[in-house]
Amino acid sequence: MQIRLLKDKIYSKLMLVLTVLSVSVVLVIGIGLYLKSGPVLDHSSWWTLLSSSQWKPLKGLFGFFPFVMGTLWVTAIAIIIALPLCLLTSFYITEYAPNRIRKILVPFVNLLSGIPPVIFGVWGVLFIIPLIQDHIAPHFVEFSTGYSVLAGGIVLAVMIFPLIVSIVCEVLNTIPRELKDASLALGATKWETIRKVSLRKAKTGIVAATVLAISRAFGETIAVLMVCGNNAVTPHSVFDPGYPLPALIANNYGEMLSIPMYDSALMFAALLLFIIIVLFNVVSRLIMARLERKLAL
Repeated sequence: MQIRLLKDKIYSKLMLVLTVLSVSVVLVIGIGLYLKSGPVLDHSSWWTLLSSSQWKPLKGLFGFFPFVMGTLWVTAIAIIIALPLCLLTSFYITEYAPNRIRKILVPFVNLLSGIPPVIFGVWGVLFIIPLIQDHIAPHFVEFSTGYSVLAGGIVLAVMIFPLIVSIVCEVLNTIPRELKDASLALGATKWETIRKVSLRKAKTGIVAATVLAISRAFGETIAVLMVCGNNAVTPHSVFDPGYPLPALIANNYGEMLSIPMYDSALMFAALLLFIIIVLFNVVSRLIMARLERKLAL
């Protein structure tokens, strides 16, 4: 008996150590990126780096404002497009679709999540870019090549679609059937039950799904790199080209490191991306905790 208890304690401690090691990777990444960003931070202040739009590495000017704005534009467009579609799809799959249709739809949604990002990038170049250039942009601006933050947002929206739908469907399936039946028994329609019962109970899950999707959208590289235009200017409309931070790192790391401080600047770009994702996750966790407290009342 004592040997079994001793083994149990050893396994418990071992799992604790492995868990701490796994979680500490996040901290190690952050510290490593900060140390690698040291030269460019010694040369310019955080405010100068973040507020400047001057990107001239040969002159030692590293302004990250266009890249931060490009990242935010693409991510915001992706969420604005994807979230309503994902919610409606999730409600249809869980509440309205017959079993036969559900068995067809769910595998197709899951299949989307297994497609490599480069395929989405090629799809964006072949279909989304011409669609924007020839049919959408002419109604709003004089000229657009199609390579824009809108194209990046549309491609990203398709990429995060299966992630949000899968999580929201799981959350909706956990809502007790009795709550919906009680609402229907009181005379509410199915749509009213979805709005007043299902949507209310699923709020935290929807927020969690959106957070995960945004985190993925922030870090997506290849597909965005292929359709955004990669022009280091601040976008002022959805038809302007953008240059998100992941694309900047992927495009330049390893090729232009002979330029002084260039590798440090790219590490600072990675550090910015890391900080944005961490801050976003922390804020969203606080929001979810507040929602859970309100729903528990």
